[in-house]
Amino acid sequence: RAPRRSAGDGVRMRRGLLLAGGATAAAVVVLVSLGNWQMRRPAWKHELIATVTARAAAPAIEAPGLDDPASRDGAAMDYRVVRIAGRFRAGMDAHVQALVGEPRGRFGGPGVWVMSPLERADGTIAWINRGFVPVGRLGEATPVDPAAETTIVGFARPPEPRGAFTPADDPSRDQWFVRDPARLSAAAGLAVARTLPYTIDAGAEATPPSGLPQAGETLLAFSDPHLGYALTWYGLALAAIGVFAARAWSGRRRGPATGDHPVG
Repeated sequence: RAPRRSAGDGVRMRRGLLLAGGATAAAVVVLVSLGNWQMRRPAWKHELIATVTARAAAPAIEAPGLDDPASRDGAAMDYRVVRIAGRFRAGMDAHVQALVGEPRGRFGGPGVWVMSPLERADGTIAWINRGFVPVGRLGEATPVDPAAETTIVGFARPPEPRGAFTPADDPSRDQWFVRDPARLSAAAGLAVARTLPYTIDAGAEATPPSGLPQAGETLLAFSDPHLGYALTWYGLALAAIGVFAARAWSGRRRGPATGDHPVG
């Protein structure tokens, strides 16, 4: 007959189960919290979709100026269709890294947004996202015409937040990773105090005959995968419980400790 476990083995097994139980409980709390968070996300996503849809269908308004409190309310301005007129400042374009996954125009993939400063008659500056240019084709982009009075209709967008893993901008090399009008003006030597606190994505009608920059690529469709994510987190929590239960049951089947010596 096989030797039975000693009392010391039983203590070690109970200690191992306690540690495993604690780790499992902690993992389950985290996984269920992530699942609950994902369950709350659909309501936020549905509200976003409804807001964007309504604003995209609304008639254009005159772009709020610096003296209008609405211009500094990022949530209220986001995706508003605005109209702005002025003259572009030549030689001050900034190129922000971009990835267009589902283009509405001819071009997609990695590339840049071409950001150009437009000066209003009152001297205020608005940074216009004139559109997308794919990698290797920047030289084909039509430059701005500083002599022409230009009217742009497009979506107002608040400054992009910089994520924890977003690389630092390098203005000296014209490498930008977020669209922040204040930083763009500072790098171009324009008055930050006279810069509108939002950018404007030009509509598709602003695409020049050359096709580049390709305007009208503002993201207006949003995926809604949060229920699937939530079920995944909940499933992992159940799996963790199942693994612990199987381990505990296996240990129980081995029987209690009965002494230090085998029974032959």
